[in-house]
Parts: sequence; structure tokens; C-alpha cells
Amino acid sequence: MIKIHRKKQDITTEALVNTVWVSTFLALILTIPPLGIFLGIYFTTTNLVVGAVIGFGIHFVTLAFSDRISKRLTEILS
Repeated sequence: MIKIHRKKQDITTEALVNTVWVSTFLALILTIPPLGIFLGIYFTTTNLVVGAVIGFGIHFVTLAFSDRISKRLTEILS
């Protein structure tokens, strides 16, 4: 039997809290604008398909830039 021994790395409370805040803000940035655009288009034009297509499009555009957004949020909150 092969045993793999890994070093345990202690995570500081500050790093853990920072990770939680960055993750929360990133989730809000990735979800609220597309949802707002989808609901705005749906309620003004009552066209579900157009609202969904534009909302998903905005979501995936912001998802493409999520790495940059995450790095920037980490810089701001550190």
C-alpha cells in the first residue's frame, strides 16, 4: 500500500475571511447584472427568449473576465 504524506498548511483567519469576502463579491458581480437585465427586458417587453439570451450573454461575458475581477477584488480587500 502506498501512503502519501502531505504537509498541512495552516490557513490564517485573515486569509479565510478575505477568501469568503472575495468569493461573495464575485458571486454578486457575476449574477446580479445579468439577472437585472433579464428581468428588465422581460418586464418591459414581455419577451422571455430575448431577455434570457441577453441575460445569459452578459453572464458569460462577465464570467470570461472573472479571473481579472477576482484578482482586482483581492487587491482591493487585502
